[in-house]
Amino acid sequence: MIQHMSDIDPRRARDLGMDRPISRRDFFDGFAVAAGAAAVGAVTGIPLLHGGRGARRPVEPPYPPALTGLRGDDPDALSVPHALRDGRFWEHAGAPHPTGESYDLVVVGAGVSGVTAAHEWLRRDPKARVLVLDNHDEIGGHARRNEFRGGARPGPLIGPGGSPSLGPPEAWTPEGKELLALLGVEPDTLAGRVDRELYPGLGLRKGVMCDREAFGHDRLVAFEPGGRAEDWVSRLPIAEQARRDLVMLCTDPPDWFSGMADEEKERRLAELTYSAFLLEVCGVHPDVERFCRTMPCARWGLGADAFGAIDAWGTARRWDFPGFGGLGLDRGKPSRFNSPTVRKEWDAGAPVRFPEGNQALVRMLVGRMVPGFAGSSSADGVTTAAYDYARLDRPGGRVRVRLSSPVVSVRDDGSAATVGYFDGYRLRTVSAGAVVLACWHTVIPYLVPELPADQRRALRAAVKTPVLHATVRLRDWRAWHRAGVRAVRWTGAYWCQTELGRPVSAPGYQCPTDPAEPILAHLVAAPSRSELGPARGAAAGRQELLKVPYEELEYTLRDQLTRLLEPHGFDPAADVEAVTVNRWGHGYAPEYRRPWDGFYPDGPLPAEAARRPFGRIAIANADAEPGGGFDSAVTAAYRAVDDLTR
Repeated sequence: MIQHMSDIDPRRARDLGMDRPISRRDFFDGFAVAAGAAAVGAVTGIPLLHGGRGARRPVEPPYPPALTGLRGDDPDALSVPHALRDGRFWEHAGAPHPTGESYDLVVVGAGVSGVTAAHEWLRRDPKARVLVLDNHDEIGGHARRNEFRGGARPGPLIGPGGSPSLGPPEAWTPEGKELLALLGVEPDTLAGRVDRELYPGLGLRKGVMCDREAFGHDRLVAFEPGGRAEDWVSRLPIAEQARRDLVMLCTDPPDWFSGMADEEKERRLAELTYSAFLLEVCGVHPDVERFCRTMPCARWGLGADAFGAIDAWGTARRWDFPGFGGLGLDRGKPSRFNSPTVRKEWDAGAPVRFPEGNQALVRMLVGRMVPGFAGSSSADGVTTAAYDYARLDRPGGRVRVRLSSPVVSVRDDGSAATVGYFDGYRLRTVSAGAVVLACWHTVIPYLVPELPADQRRALRAAVKTPVLHATVRLRDWRAWHRAGVRAVRWTGAYWCQTELGRPVSAPGYQCPTDPAEPILAHLVAAPSRSELGPARGAAAGRQELLKVPYEELEYTLRDQLTRLLEPHGFDPAADVEAVTVNRWGHGYAPEYRRPWDGFYPDGPLPAEAARRPFGRIAIANADAEPGGGFDSAVTAAYRAVDDLTR
């Protein structure tokens, strides 16, 4: 649980450097400034958190990747959608003001799925006019780029603020492979840009911080390459019986379901969470479950008390998710009960990535559609190219991308569709021959209330899991080198993972290789209330997350970095040079998983009803698969375009 500012010792805050003038930002931006802010406040009924800074919006938009502080699903992006959800928007919206604009296609959502839908539409009809609308001030959706300039490094430091990797190439969907081929992205080339030997060569390992939140005090335990379970387990601050139990789970667990056929063993695992498997089936000491509880958090946004035992078995690696070795199940293939992503990535290789994560793909797509936006839209040039955001929405452009413009209504009028959005001042409308809704599925029933009742129910069932991705620019990483760690899982603290940025380079961009250099560190938090289950826990966690001010988030990440590294010379007041917290209240795409979704895998699946086309309106987004990963979003986009053109 996060510590509230009212409980924080001011002296501790000063020691952590909270009073230092680093690069950070926590104020309304984009459409919610000055006059625009007044308009948003009037329409949404939400009081402004900060005063405006000018009489009108700036002519030249800021460069979003370089903005620090609170980013992602910030108040700017959420105020109108939340007002729409709560029934406050239409009370104050006033009459719509038609722009007079008409497009062949309007896309709602500028994430991977939205820009892919626009690109595929243009590939089929190169002369089409397309408008892409999004409530954020940046393209990419959850695929964000964080960029930091200044300090001792001559060039920028670049990292992902969400959606960090493309996943393993073997697991890509056919549509994902097709799109990457069209963009000239070569998996082998990307794989060669990850320096997998850098950190091991410097003696940096993975570790676990058995923290005071879970065990009463902090103790860092690092894993030695090729080491024995007995060696690191002996250093854990857990009960002696728990040590014996954990060693047994890691080295020689019995067949807990002896006498059962493999299908019955898999079915039994599908009925349990991993926590329940440990406590009820294995009968281990509670300290073991407490130690393992955050194992799935960074990857899935859920704790072991919500993560299925069948998926824990399916993703078990070395010391992660121990306890399944004695079951004798076939490791050559996934279970039919495994979630879609676990099945898709079964026995696949390492993921490939750009330094900035998957926003590279979005920039390449937009660069090919909007003249002048990108200095380069090639796989080699995308990371270091210059970008002109003022080009995204130029009058007369055949393809326009309009940011900070939350859509509030989509209506099929028979001869055309009318799309309404809020521009920060008033309700505006455009006309469309077709519409692709590539936005969160849970918001679609508010945009298109005429949808059939069963489709609205299915859309509302697609609850995204909240997640936080923080990027911190550090003056150097000598303390990490002395500590001998590169990535650390926490057992109970707010941020479940702290790690050095992945060593990924690109033509013209070299990742840091010397501990004396500045570097980016990444932290992940999973605010979901996992004990309530994936859907209810995500909703409850998101509600709590949206109440947490940026200052508390920065305090907790500084505190955890200090607890990890201070014994090795880390000084948070001097070493932290910039902070960006990417808040994704609507983060990871929903995924069908046991034991929570009893209809899976046999169906019928809610996504099948949710993604049905409705007249001139088709539905995309990774929620339509449902599943995480860029390729799920791409597949959903291709399907939506097919629905509108066949």
